[in-house]
Amino acid sequence: MSAQAIEIDGLTVSFGAGARQLFALQDVSFDVQEGEAFGLVGESGSGKSTVLNVLAGLFPSHGGAIRIGGETFGMRRSLPQRRLVQMVFQDPYGSLHPRHTVDKSLSDPAIIHGLDDVEGRVRRVLADVGLKPEHRFRYPHQLSGGQRQRVAIARALILEPRILLLDEPTSALDVSVQAEVLNLLRRLRRERGFTSIMVSHNLAVVAYMCDRVAVMNRGRILEIGAGTALAEGRFEHAYSRQLYRASSGYDRALLDELWEAR
Repeated sequence: MSAQAIEIDGLTVSFGAGARQLFALQDVSFDVQEGEAFGLVGESGSGKSTVLNVLAGLFPSHGGAIRIGGETFGMRRSLPQRRLVQMVFQDPYGSLHPRHTVDKSLSDPAIIHGLDDVEGRVRRVLADVGLKPEHRFRYPHQLSGGQRQRVAIARALILEPRILLLDEPTSALDVSVQAEVLNLLRRLRRERGFTSIMVSHNLAVVAYMCDRVAVMNRGRILEIGAGTALAEGRFEHAYSRQLYRASSGYDRALLDELWEAR
């Protein structure tokens, strides 16, 4: 049996107190195996992105326990712990500093974490995400949306993380570009062996990318099943079935693009 890369037990996030207390997450628990691609789906406000933000150490407080590779991760993280978990955000323009070149966006994390051969690492990771040497000294506004998201992926991967968190990584891109980026992520996971957790509203994307999927609603996990079960509408909870019906079964054009672009 594969080792557990991520173990989440009773994760809870709330705002306010007393009668005005609101829960963003309520007793969320799940495990992700080493090298697995895990998905989180649900309507807006269900808590999907909050789970990723807590895992990335971006929330100031939470209840419950997080273990990565068997090590407990608290709210305050060491530099080595932060290196292990990296995140790719939804907006490929907003997540990059507008006054930093691609080279600086990639070099700075490597320098901060004290990695050697920064020059070589930048060249290699650019090639890995399908960008050319001439892209290295451009600014975000000089790149297309797909190229910006490739830079964001490269920035996360340059630290060689064990966990990659993907928060709607293609929702701001055109359908054809989505297919390219999703297949890039599949290839990189296969080559590098990292574990991933993906959040998406698009059930076709999650079913294509993920081995297992958790359905969330109102800060809770309702059920967890195989990605193939989601693809075939075989989840059992009434909310999960409603979510599947609301998606009209899939974005067929995107699914066709994904398979053609493999």
